[in-house]
Amino acid sequence: MGWLENVIFKNQEIANERLELTDKNSLYFLSTGLTLRKCTVVLKVPSSRLVIKQATFIDCTFEVKQESKNYQQWISASLKGCRFKGRFSGCDFGHWPEYGSDPWFQFGSIEDCDFTEARLAGCRFHGCDINTLRFPKWPCFTFLDPIGRAPELRSVKWPGSFGDVVVDNLHTHPTSTRALTYYAPSAAERFETSPEELRAVIEKFDCIVY
Repeated sequence: MGWLENVIFKNQEIANERLELTDKNSLYFLSTGLTLRKCTVVLKVPSSRLVIKQATFIDCTFEVKQESKNYQQWISASLKGCRFKGRFSGCDFGHWPEYGSDPWFQFGSIEDCDFTEARLAGCRFHGCDINTLRFPKWPCFTFLDPIGRAPELRSVKWPGSFGDVVVDNLHTHPTSTRALTYYAPSAAERFETSPEELRAVIEKFDCIVY
């Protein structure tokens, strides 16, 4: 593999623009002092080719063309009034200062954001007011206050190994966790059950959005 070209956006404000971060030979930085307002950000690069550090996004749309996998740097972004489209798995959003000692992990926040057009699998939301967020509907489902509601959620029998692996361990998530979203088809496959069996239990709880 050859050298990657660094494409750096920092210390500037950009409004009403479309940023296409799609070059497979580039390493993109959305970095310190960057503010994007009412921009569309198209992402079609692996998570390893995108660095987000202390950037602010206001009323932006993220169109994720290549799945955002196990990406924690969303927690170093300030996200307000943004819309997310595409697939996300194992990602974290919001304010999770304990994640790392770098000051940029103190920067993250999320409010008034819309994920209804996104597919979220094993994604967490930290240190935020979840009442300002819009989560995707079924086949995604979202545990609200998963740590606080863990005893209640453990009180019923869940299908497959979902109860043993996921529900019995909700209390082990970081204390900043305010919501946790799964994608039923992938969860069913991983935990040896079916989306229908999961939904039958999900429907019993008012602390799960689906």
